[in-house]
Amino acid sequence: MNVLARIATASAVAVTLGVSAASATEITFYYPIAVGGPITKIVDGYVEAFQKKHPDITVKPVYTGSYQDSIVKAMTAAKAGNAPDMAVLLSTDMFTLIDNEIIEPIDSIANTDADKAWIKSFYPAFMENSQAQGHTWGIPFQRSTIVQYWNKDAFKAAGLDPEKAPATWDEMVSFGKKLIKKDASGNVTQWGVEIPSSGFPYWLFQALTTQNGAILANQDGTKVAYNDPKVVEAAQFFADLSMKHEVMPKGIIDWGTTPKDFFEGKTAVMWTTTGNLTNVRANAKFAFGVAPMPKKARGGSPTGGGNIYIFKTKDKAKQAAAIEFARFLTTPELAADWGIATGYVAVRPDAWETPAMKKYASEFPPAIVARDQLKEAVAELSTHDNQRVTKSLNDALQAILTGGKPAKAALDQAQAEATRILAPFQN
Repeated sequence: MNVLARIATASAVAVTLGVSAASATEITFYYPIAVGGPITKIVDGYVEAFQKKHPDITVKPVYTGSYQDSIVKAMTAAKAGNAPDMAVLLSTDMFTLIDNEIIEPIDSIANTDADKAWIKSFYPAFMENSQAQGHTWGIPFQRSTIVQYWNKDAFKAAGLDPEKAPATWDEMVSFGKKLIKKDASGNVTQWGVEIPSSGFPYWLFQALTTQNGAILANQDGTKVAYNDPKVVEAAQFFADLSMKHEVMPKGIIDWGTTPKDFFEGKTAVMWTTTGNLTNVRANAKFAFGVAPMPKKARGGSPTGGGNIYIFKTKDKAKQAAAIEFARFLTTPELAADWGIATGYVAVRPDAWETPAMKKYASEFPPAIVARDQLKEAVAELSTHDNQRVTKSLNDALQAILTGGKPAKAALDQAQAEATRILAPFQN
């Protein structure tokens, strides 16, 4: 019996309470995915199970497209006086939501001893992008780190140990050179590695800056260090993988098509979110491995993914209902079920102690890699006016990776732009 069936069975008695639809508190839940597909079915299943347990609450899920679409829709609705009651949005949207005064601190609503224990139940690495100004603003839900996926068959064919992924920057280069395949005309048919540089370029780049011992932003989200020498060195290495070492395609590598390139054998190694784990497991027709990030000065990855936010409203019943649904979605059993179904990291340690997760991790050890990497994880780049500050770095990376500007010049410009944007937030 799966977790939803158990919840439904345990909650059957609640349906007999006779609460009418008219008396139910209705809450709107924005979730960042297009309508249709397996994820919406999972979310719909969770909503159905919750409502059986809480017949006095009706949850209306609204599927709002990409993360970028979702934050725009949520803010537009809030400014029009029609905010969702809760939403899953990027953890890095936290400062933007705070500055626009449209979300409620979780700990101002959930303040019982049980609530405080719930807030403390999540991995500390995920809370770094969930807390600020002495408050908890987001609850980790679909969270991730970046991991390496490698094609074991390609490694074996190249004379490399198929059980060993690149463990250092030097091995990324040396392994990559052995993994390159070319056709009779000299065209590359298999690259050594692909690190996406569209979609979330700053995020993948932040893995490199982390490994080089740099931190891109302070905890308050008021300052960045884009032109730190360690950041410049990381950017140069990112560009050198294609331009100097020729183990990665030149130019911009598309976030969305990188997994497809991996499945089709066009790259032997890819960096992407652990949230792609289920996708890779379903579609890779070869033996593959999952490994933590390679090391330079250290290992590690930024965390990523989405948090649950509760929006401001004068209707305290709606806020209470939203908190109840948030607690339900992040029980150990549901956190485990979500991780198994999607590949995201189960967000609290006790989720890994559930029978379902123990069985899954035993049968599929790659699922443990992202969790274990949390010990070396850092907060994802997040600042006030985050989209504009991040865009300055993304633009710099595009210029560097396409050969438009030297690394230092591009990052000096990004630093100047970000400093200008952040000046109003520095007290």
